[in-house]
This record gives sequence, structure tokens and C-alpha cells, in this order.
Amino acid sequence: MLNHRQQALLDLVRKRGFVSVEELAQQFDVTMQTIRRDINQLAEDNLLRRYHGGAGLPSSVENIAYTQRKVLQISAKQRIAELVAEQIQDGQSLILNLGTTTEEVARALMGHRHLSVITNNLNVAAILADNPDHEVIVTGGVVRARDRGITGEATIDFIRQFRVDIGIIGVSSIDPDGTLRDFDYREVKVAQTIIEQSRQVWLVADHSKFSREALVRLAHVSQVDVLFTDQPLPDGMAAVLRDAGTRVVVATEE
Repeated sequence: MLNHRQQALLDLVRKRGFVSVEELAQQFDVTMQTIRRDINQLAEDNLLRRYHGGAGLPSSVENIAYTQRKVLQISAKQRIAELVAEQIQDGQSLILNLGTTTEEVARALMGHRHLSVITNNLNVAAILADNPDHEVIVTGGVVRARDRGITGEATIDFIRQFRVDIGIIGVSSIDPDGTLRDFDYREVKVAQTIIEQSRQVWLVADHSKFSREALVRLAHVSQVDVLFTDQPLPDGMAAVLRDAGTRVVVATEE
């Protein structure tokens, strides 16, 4: 679990791309030795990369480990999930894809009744299966050991059988031009199929996704009906979403 300073340090690096040790020490009013210890820990967890004199973003080719993603921005993800759940009606049909934010959405839906949920995320299935009112349908495909996600051509073929009310997807990165990106091309192909088979597409993404880089193009925000996030968007990104016709719902802290 990251402490408050480490989380703030990580957010700053993601926003700026690179920050020097000296600047970080001044920013957080601690010694450079303390900052170096923070950087070392975050680098060991693959959350950022150590450079001479500072810290920068990790490679855009590889995602952060699932165990680390589970705790990153957890309160933001929970606020987003609660807001999503408030707008879902009993009896609706949903698809939830891979990701720690969609898992929080699943937890927030436990109080609903008679949902039909298709998912390629075994963690989502395990959460929702505890409510006997829900019908939980798990896709076929290959299970990834690292996060219990299911991908592959069998997954895509299975999802194409359905047409649901709402597809709820998470992504790893949102580019300044509104391009949605992820790290695994197999996961991307599944998410693209979810978009095709959903009457509405809801994107769940905390603010850190706007300052990350990822390798594979998934879609564009113009294919998303609603974006749920946790902080007001910068002016440039807000304009992109407005031009795309995507509604933005912000789950701010109380």
C-alpha cells in the first residue's frame, strides 16, 4: 500500500513525465534521501522508472502488475463505481471487461437485483455470483494467471452472441486526442467486440489514465456514450470529449 506522499509523487511523475529528485524533495518538503527511497520502492513495483537524478514513466509496452493496480487510486475507483451503480437499473443486461475499476463496479452492483452480466473477468464473476439474484455468464477463452482475465478468439465469438444494454469497459490510457489504448492486443480485441455488442458504452477511468501511455489502440472516445471519472477534465480533454459527443460524469470527493 502506498503512503500519501508516494501516491502524490507517482501522480506528479505521471502528469509531468519526468521529475528530478531535487524538485520532488522541495515539493514534498523531505530530504532527497527520502525521495530516493520512495523512488526505489515505486520502481521495484514497476510503477515508475528510476533515472539518473530523477524518476519517469515506466515503459509503455508493459502494464503495471495486477497486485499494484488493485491498490492504485482505490478510493477514486470506488467513487466511480458507486456513481456507475447509481445509474444502472435492476434487470438490465451488462458486459464488464477486464480491469480493477470494473471489479469495483461489480462490488457496487451487489445490491442490485436481476442483472444479467456477461464478463471475461473471473474476478467480476466471483464477486457478482455471491448475489443469487444475478445471472452471471462467463465467456470462453484462455485464462490469464496474472489477473484471471479471459481473452482469445473464443472469447470474441462468445460475446458476439449477445446484445446488451450497457457495456462497461476500462482502459489503460487515454491520449490527448481521445484515443483509448491498452497494453495487450488480445484484450483490446475483446474490448472492441464489447463496444460493438453494446447499445450503450460506458467508460470507467480515473484521472491517472489521462497521463499514461500504452501501446495498442482500442477505440476513440467518440465510440463511448458516457465517461465516468474522478476529477474534472483539463480544458483540452474536456473539449475533445465535448466534440465527440461523450457525456462526462465526475465522481468528486465529498
